[in-house]
Amino acid sequence: MSSQNPEPEQSPDPKTLKDPESKQPSEEPKVEGEGEEEEEEGECGFCLFMKAGGCKESFVGWENCIQEAEENKEDIAEKCFEAMSVLKKCMEAHADYYEPILRAEKKAEEQAIIELEKEKEEESLGAQEDSKDLQKKSDG
Repeated sequence: MSSQNPEPEQSPDPKTLKDPESKQPSEEPKVEGEGEEEEEEGECGFCLFMKAGGCKESFVGWENCIQEAEENKEDIAEKCFEAMSVLKKCMEAHADYYEPILRAEKKAEEQAIIELEKEKEEESLGAQEDSKDLQKKSDG
């Protein structure tokens, strides 16, 4: 019986190789286009979530576009607009999986609109006050 225990530890078992806990970072397959820093640190939970759904290719394309734009000091929004559009359409097509992300994005968009409206109101009030001040100065 004691001869059975060391055997699985000595020979590589295909089941053990597929177990993510048994993998060493150096054994993980490299994905084309990913940076070395990212692999060393491990992927973020968001990235893992995005890649686990039906839009992995779109997400990787968007990710690569952003990385390239950053490296070349280009405008990310301008350079990666198309990649982002493709990703968003894919996510909407797979809304059952990506619903939490789509919901968070919609909430952030609504909040940004509220903030812009507040800024416009403040600017409008400021302009009204400035014109009143000018009027007082010209009257006085």
